[in-house]
Amino acid sequence: MIYDISIIGAGVTGSLIARQLSKYNLKVCLLDKESDVAMGTSKANSAIVHAGYDAKPGSLKAKLNVRGNEMMGDIAKELYVPFKRIGSFVIAFDENDMEQINTLYDYGIKNNVPDLKILTKEEVREMEPNMSDKVIGALHAPTAGIVCPYELTLAVAENAVDNGVELILDCAIKDINKVDDNFELDTTRGKIVSKYVINAAGLFSDDISAMAGDDSFKINPRKGEYLLLDKRQGNVVYKVIFQPPTVMGKGILVTPTVDGNLLLGPTAENILDKDDISTTSIGLDKVIKGAVKSIPSVNTRDVITSFAGLRASSSVGDFVIEKSEKIDGLINVAGIESPGLSAAPAISEYVMEILKSMDIELKEKDDYISTRKPVYRFREMDESERDELIKKNPLYGNIICRCETITEGEIVDCIHRSIGASNLDAVKRRTRAGMGRCQGGFCTPRVVDIIARELNIPKEQVTKMGGKSKVLVGKTK
Repeated sequence: MIYDISIIGAGVTGSLIARQLSKYNLKVCLLDKESDVAMGTSKANSAIVHAGYDAKPGSLKAKLNVRGNEMMGDIAKELYVPFKRIGSFVIAFDENDMEQINTLYDYGIKNNVPDLKILTKEEVREMEPNMSDKVIGALHAPTAGIVCPYELTLAVAENAVDNGVELILDCAIKDINKVDDNFELDTTRGKIVSKYVINAAGLFSDDISAMAGDDSFKINPRKGEYLLLDKRQGNVVYKVIFQPPTVMGKGILVTPTVDGNLLLGPTAENILDKDDISTTSIGLDKVIKGAVKSIPSVNTRDVITSFAGLRASSSVGDFVIEKSEKIDGLINVAGIESPGLSAAPAISEYVMEILKSMDIELKEKDDYISTRKPVYRFREMDESERDELIKKNPLYGNIICRCETITEGEIVDCIHRSIGASNLDAVKRRTRAGMGRCQGGFCTPRVVDIIARELNIPKEQVTKMGGKSKVLVGKTK
């Protein structure tokens, strides 16, 4: 398998880079060790498109956050990705907090963040009636937004594949060697030869870089725990509510999601294990206490699930996006912690500029397609739209997931798209079947049936998340 460029890591950053490269006449592969795209940090984060006032002026984080925020609306529209520019508050409880807010405001002005404003207590309470009465003011950033991070990753990866990028999953990198002018990647899917390698391996990007011969940075995993609440809590706040940030991150936030739920978190804990996504009673208690401090009326009896995600904090304190000084042809795209999701579209542009400086021939395609096949969300349609869709395909008239109003037609469609779902969690990320209040208690058996039927496999071979995670062990009768 011989390519011009290999991208290691199919998270949101690697997938957006793949989409950029798919515009050119290049042979490109996108590799990931997991069974699906968006299986690392990209599927477990705060889902915030930050305005850009928090990053230190002059840093890559500042530059790329603001530009990525500008780009997000067009990308979401082209690829049918849920995105809402709802704005954000950083709230202050005392004068020390107000000093921080003034500093953030100054950062935002230097970073060219538009329309920032410091609000009084009365102005804050008018916009957010459920805000704590102890809040004395806030920084308002109207350009902040919310997005579905795994749907964004799936959409851009699918668009890249539709434009010729080869996606190779279950492809762990075992070794990297430079032979003459090419890289030889020894993987669990065989040997891959590539002229250039773009390392977007998230938490493992330092391991990949060191494997290639460059140990110039380290990635330190930082765990954040979250609580997700039922949709009846979805209107408790209308904007993203932050507390003043610390050296460990942006603190406990309270935010609506694009799907109508309420999200609380994250904690911030430096750990050693890059695979530790466990939740703890201590961590979740911190989430609750922090959230209630901002919004006392949050009802945590409506929690429907908890989860944890890991952030890739770099040893250099900023994004690491550069040509390797030690290994020709290697580009590291590492340390993409917050505001990594917000900056990801701009990161893909930045990587293209690096590639152009390396004298790679970039000839644009005549047949590049910037959009993807429409995604039908039955729950968001009015009655006439639903009737019309059911006439075209009766499967859209069969509700499988009652909590989220997900139809058989949506599940079948997601299985047969360019990057098709092949397990329960993959269907869940694409359609939300199993993400509602009962967390799959009613719909899981029916989704298993549909996956088995559409993939023409026994039900016993259907997995939760790939690998050995089989849902069923056999028949009882």
